[in-house]
Amino acid sequence: MPLAKVMIIAGSDSGGGAGIQADLKAVTVLGGHAMTVITALTAQNTRGVQGVHAVPLDFVRRQFDAVADDIEVDAIKTGMLHSAELVELAAELVKGLDRPLVVDPVMVAKGGDRLLAEDAVRAVKEKLIPLATLVTPNLDEAEALLEREVRNTEQMIQAARDLVAMGAKAALIKGGHLETDPADVLFDGEEVHEFKAARIDTPHTHGTGCTLASSCATLLAQGREVSVAVERARLLVRRGIAGGLAIGKGHGPVNAMADLEPRLALGGGLARVQAAMDRLEQEPGLGFIIPEVRGQIGYALPGAAGPGEVIAIQGRITDMNGRLKAAGPAKAGASQHVAKIVLTACAADPEKRCAMALCFDEDLIEKARSLGWQVGEFSRADEPADVKAREGSTLEWGTGHVIEQMGLVPDLIFDRGEVGKEPVMRLLSRTPEELVAKVLALAGKEA
Repeated sequence: MPLAKVMIIAGSDSGGGAGIQADLKAVTVLGGHAMTVITALTAQNTRGVQGVHAVPLDFVRRQFDAVADDIEVDAIKTGMLHSAELVELAAELVKGLDRPLVVDPVMVAKGGDRLLAEDAVRAVKEKLIPLATLVTPNLDEAEALLEREVRNTEQMIQAARDLVAMGAKAALIKGGHLETDPADVLFDGEEVHEFKAARIDTPHTHGTGCTLASSCATLLAQGREVSVAVERARLLVRRGIAGGLAIGKGHGPVNAMADLEPRLALGGGLARVQAAMDRLEQEPGLGFIIPEVRGQIGYALPGAAGPGEVIAIQGRITDMNGRLKAAGPAKAGASQHVAKIVLTACAADPEKRCAMALCFDEDLIEKARSLGWQVGEFSRADEPADVKAREGSTLEWGTGHVIEQMGLVPDLIFDRGEVGKEPVMRLLSRTPEELVAKVLALAGKEA
């Protein structure tokens, strides 16, 4: 993939949590290169803004020209543009580049300090939004732009449509300030997309808007469709919030570097799954635990968000003369099926990141109970029709159903199958090493 070169036109945050500093981190984490046009210097920390020093307009232009005359720009993101004159200058400059433009209409800092003059709001509406590929206001900003209340999903959908009517190609209304769980609404000019997620309980959310907008700009520069870019950017932000930095005495910053954790953990994860598989292959007499459809191990990387971040055995695990035998090596993304089980378990308990598919055996179920394990069962007869109609959705539904009923992620989940579907057990654990110990205990072997 060619290097995405993203121009950021925004203010500096001396505390390093938002503004240009957050933008640089987001672009870099996604593999891009960020260039900067600094519009203002803020004296700022986790508690608020103590002062703003505006960069003279002629020097803003000189920064822009210096970059644009030398380096090809693939996308642009605007952030803090504190005055109407600056908004008009930014609109003039970006119009000449004809590249994807993400407009983050920054108006108020996390601590409540105003970063956009009242008279600049009209300039944003009239000069900048009509040029935007994507505009990303939060609820307060959407209200200021539209001069009406935006406080629920229906109002967010209409707000997104109205911002597109102003000229933007797409509008994302961010619902982090909703009283319910956060939800974002995207209107891409044709279709409404709703993105929902549970609220992460933390005060360390400084820089979320800057991080999201710059992530979107980078992904658009890489050729992603708007809805795909938004979804991936939201994942980065959620990882950043979950890994937020508890520094300072106020709202700590999101940590965009947390998005790298699955990639950084890949090498070690592959080695751990391979070592677990090697240990199981060495133990004689384990072949009986493998179902007819063959077995599988899955191990989710930290913060895994999809099957591509779940390590499994390529080609599954089979019974060869009473021993377990892997058809191939450990590989990320090797199994969609086991990934669904692991990801569903992780969503309920982030520490439960490992699973193995085993054959159904009443004696093994009783053995699990005798070991004091939590054991859950689901019936395919209870599976909703719409789930049954989606190929491969049973495992995800069944795992989630048991977890919901029990209020925890158990050690073992099983079903008794149905016509054409083999009954199967799923062993759950925190790590590949714990999984091996559980398999050996279940089979009456010593670890």
